[in-house]
Amino acid sequence: MSIKRLFFVTLMVTLLVAACAPAAAPAPAASVEEAKPLKIAVIMPSAITDLAFSQSMYSALKTIQEGMGGEAKMELKYTENMFNVPDAAAAIRDYASQGFDIVIAHGSQYGASVQEIAPDFPKTTFAWGTDVNTFGLDNVYAYTAAAEEGGYVNGVMAAMLTKSKRIGVTGPIEVGDAKTYIDGFVQGVTSVDPAIEISKTWTGSFSDVALMTEAAKTHISAGADALTGSSQSVVGSIGAAKEKGGVLWFGTQADQTSLATDLVVASQVYDWNGMLKEIIAKRGEGKLGGEKYVLQLKNDGLKISYNPDFDLPADVKAAAEKAIAGIKDGSIKVEP
Repeated sequence: MSIKRLFFVTLMVTLLVAACAPAAAPAPAASVEEAKPLKIAVIMPSAITDLAFSQSMYSALKTIQEGMGGEAKMELKYTENMFNVPDAAAAIRDYASQGFDIVIAHGSQYGASVQEIAPDFPKTTFAWGTDVNTFGLDNVYAYTAAAEEGGYVNGVMAAMLTKSKRIGVTGPIEVGDAKTYIDGFVQGVTSVDPAIEISKTWTGSFSDVALMTEAAKTHISAGADALTGSSQSVVGSIGAAKEKGGVLWFGTQADQTSLATDLVVASQVYDWNGMLKEIIAKRGEGKLGGEKYVLQLKNDGLKISYNPDFDLPADVKAAAEKAIAGIKDGSIKVEP
């Protein structure tokens, strides 16, 4: 074969191989848009540092945010100190208008606002409490706490620790979990000693610390050596107990030990984590609302936090643990 013919055959083979080779894969896009973070907003009646109702929710949301991977996965916005309901309603509507996926109205006073606003934003999930009314709306979750359960446990301990046999109760308004907590507390005290004198004062305000302080001082002047109460304004009651000295405190909603390490015996703690995780998961599955949640001791939504710095007698703690077990298994019925 001549050199010219050999060159021609080689060239043809090369061209045929190139023609049969698979096409090169297309170059990847310059960038891929990341999944948008879940957007949650919460409106609260008091400060996120109130060591009570608002802080319990804010802390739970921060824990969930961290568990999901931080701000890149979950955007969290909040509006605090929304004592004025019309202002709170404006904030609820504003967050929904901004496209937040879940808007939490954390206050029983916000129910009517949620009922009015939620139908205008059918793709937004609303959650509110403390109540169990979803208003028949498919995009509203309702939640509450069976606060009477921890109230009963605290009442048992208070009855066993009081020496004067006089206990003072400082409450805000006789509604919601504030009322049921105190109902349970009274039942717990009575289960130990029906002869113990329990004096109750309702200040008419969730936020007036001065009124709560005066209510506590009145009980202390009458001989009470143990106090309890509910709402963000109980810092006033605890302050009065510290001023007097030797007056025990039993807390609810959040761990209040840091306010008086030598006087706080125990606190009922609201743990919203499980409920919030369920709401987030169900929204992801397309269920935007229509269900209610109740925090209880048996579902770990409620927990009793004992003050590690308080020398709690063994028999008192044993009685508290027995009450917890009885409430969980149903042998103890606490009726608010």
